[in-house]
Amino acid sequence: MHPHSYTVDSLSKSQDLSAAILSSSTPPQISAACDSISSFLHSHPPDHPSSRHFFSLAFPSLICRLYGFDDTTSSAQAQAQAHSRGWIDTAFHENDPTLASRLFSLLSPNGVLFRSISAVDRQSLVKYVFPIERLPEWARFAISSSGKDCEILNVLCPFLKGKIKEESSSSIFKGASIYRVELNVFEYFVFWFAYYPICRANSENVSNVTVKRTNKFKLENWASSIRGFSQSKRGNEEKLECNLYLRLLYAYLRAFVPVYDLGSHQPYRSSLLHYAGGNDGSVLSRAEFFVDTLVNYWLVDSDFSPLPVNVCKSFGLSFEKLRSVLGETPPTANLGEVVNLLVKYLNLNAITVKEGFDHVESPKWSRADAKSRELAASVNSSLRAVGSWNALIQRPVYRFILRSLILCPVGTSIKNASQIFYAWVSYMEPWNVGLDDFAELDAVVDGSGKDVRKEDTNGKGSGYSSLWQGYVLSNYLYYSSLVMHFIGFAHKFLHTDPEVIVQMVLKVIQVLTSSKELTVLVKNVDTVFHSKQVVSGSSTLNNLYRCVPFIREQLQDWEDGLSESNADGSFLHENWNKDLRLFSDGEDGGQQLLQLFILRAEAELQAYSGENIQLIDALKREVSCLFGGHVVKPVSFMSEMQEHEQTRDEIFKPRRVGNQALAGVKYKGDWMKRPVSDDEVAWLAKALVWLSSWLNEHLGLNQAESTTEAPEWSYVDVSSDVRDVCGPAETMKMAFSAFSSWLLMLVASIATIMRKHGLRVNLRILASKKIVMCLLVYTVFSLLKKVFGLLCRT
Repeated sequence: MHPHSYTVDSLSKSQDLSAAILSSSTPPQISAACDSISSFLHSHPPDHPSSRHFFSLAFPSLICRLYGFDDTTSSAQAQAQAHSRGWIDTAFHENDPTLASRLFSLLSPNGVLFRSISAVDRQSLVKYVFPIERLPEWARFAISSSGKDCEILNVLCPFLKGKIKEESSSSIFKGASIYRVELNVFEYFVFWFAYYPICRANSENVSNVTVKRTNKFKLENWASSIRGFSQSKRGNEEKLECNLYLRLLYAYLRAFVPVYDLGSHQPYRSSLLHYAGGNDGSVLSRAEFFVDTLVNYWLVDSDFSPLPVNVCKSFGLSFEKLRSVLGETPPTANLGEVVNLLVKYLNLNAITVKEGFDHVESPKWSRADAKSRELAASVNSSLRAVGSWNALIQRPVYRFILRSLILCPVGTSIKNASQIFYAWVSYMEPWNVGLDDFAELDAVVDGSGKDVRKEDTNGKGSGYSSLWQGYVLSNYLYYSSLVMHFIGFAHKFLHTDPEVIVQMVLKVIQVLTSSKELTVLVKNVDTVFHSKQVVSGSSTLNNLYRCVPFIREQLQDWEDGLSESNADGSFLHENWNKDLRLFSDGEDGGQQLLQLFILRAEAELQAYSGENIQLIDALKREVSCLFGGHVVKPVSFMSEMQEHEQTRDEIFKPRRVGNQALAGVKYKGDWMKRPVSDDEVAWLAKALVWLSSWLNEHLGLNQAESTTEAPEWSYVDVSSDVRDVCGPAETMKMAFSAFSSWLLMLVASIATIMRKHGLRVNLRILASKKIVMCLLVYTVFSLLKKVFGLLCRT
């Protein structure tokens, strides 16, 4: 037992160290504080009471200053204000490699701080209570809703497993259960580490209110702008060295999450999430916790369907209230950089599975009881067993990308969407991902990856082969359904930056046509998906039929509640992609929508340089390779009498797709159904849109005028008993009837002309703020004129 004076002395030193940490804001002060922390931890053994004092007093202060939080329970607004004062941001914005290296040395997974954390957690000396309001949105809702949900989350979710504790009921709230999240030191650090990009992105979204359109924005420019994945070494090495968070993320992934050495931890080649207690469970449970925490904070977060649908049904979980609140909330923006790194690193495991593993079971949601194991086996079938981490991130990554596409606000920059797009493309081409992609990060972190990269060079970049068939089948929606949603996104945002949108579409089609085997596989799966019976003549197609039930289940689960609304201007909102339509021949199929996109893109890019013509030609070739034949068909006319110059808006209306008659095409993506813009009065726009729809419906303007039959004229038989009209009352009645008949005839004639030319009533223009302001000014001026007139008379 330690002397009382020594304990008091360590307590005093921890308090002084905490004060020094909180007062450090400049690079010299931060470096001095790091030295003091390292010196203190080196001089005090982990089992000493002084370690408990350090982690009770100084460590929370370190968390606050490291990420720029005022305190661990401060409001989001206060955290956004303190964000710029964080040590990580100071090293980045000051462009100080020395300070970044000093902080990285302190926070390194092999440093003295993490050695002390491991020692303290082994003895369970310190526990923290994490703020409920800093949890992911869906977890905060579930914990606050009911105690039953908390018990289920303690079983289902690895990042919350066994961490939700029930507090004793107070005298004020008798019978009410209050829950809290208790974490050890390592878990506490990881939670704040994962929450930091969310907090920083929210503060950046508040400050970035202007959007600038760049006419010359090449695909290679935004791809290379993602720090850590650029092919160019010159000019961004120094910036990467100062990007402390990205360095720490990669270091933690490499230290805590095994990918290439799974066999050493899985003697029976089972899932990472399903292992026996003696097979180095601490390493794998820590990896599972770390990955699941990042996934729930970055990918799931505000998703109103955070868990698979059949899991929720089996355990009685309901997120309907969360759906009503977060149904139209897009994912947190500006997370593309960290999400890209996470997805690419975890997909390295797919290479291991492809190269050597014969069978890998799907991840299990829980090891607690037989019910959850049986349920998880039904959810994560053997078809999805292409790799432990891939099976864990399939659904979250898909919904994250899909939510980013269909919920992206109109009028915003596409920078965030382009970063998400890069993660999607990387996910679809795991055969092009290898340790060479992390060479720059390896060199910046410690340079230890050189020998490993040499060994991996031969295995990377070989392209798609039949060995990857299992991966493509288990992730088929990424190659089909998500492509359709992206085409709708491209149509909606083509006007924002035509060049970069065209390049993004071209890249997606190039992925699908990069290998003839891959193209044939994607088409064959689509064929068997829409076939009602087994094709006995083709053994290849018969073998693919076993995948159809799982793909159909994935389609219902992964896209649960996500669809294009009637107000987002999308081409899919009336026929949501409930079915795979990439190779459909209908008007809402991939071929027709891509044909329309090429025509619109040509019109948008006609004012640019000749490079854009080459870009369109390349897109035409790739689309023709995917579907076969000539995709963009020449426009033919019935006769020379019909040849007339049409405006661009008339040519590229969605209802003019192909050669179909106007009466057979529904209105899609029209101007009246686009989202409310900043130059409109929202409530007035909605009211006028409703009134316009009501008028169009009752006037029959939603259907084209039939030209097959000649109109029949109606005649009125006048009675022979004709009397003279006498008296003012009858005269006024006859005059009113004649005027009403003339007015109705005029309205009917106008409606007939509008139906003939495909026109509709659209009063939405009256919701423009300029028009409303003019009317308001005119009204106020008239009222003031009358008031002054009355005052002058008196």
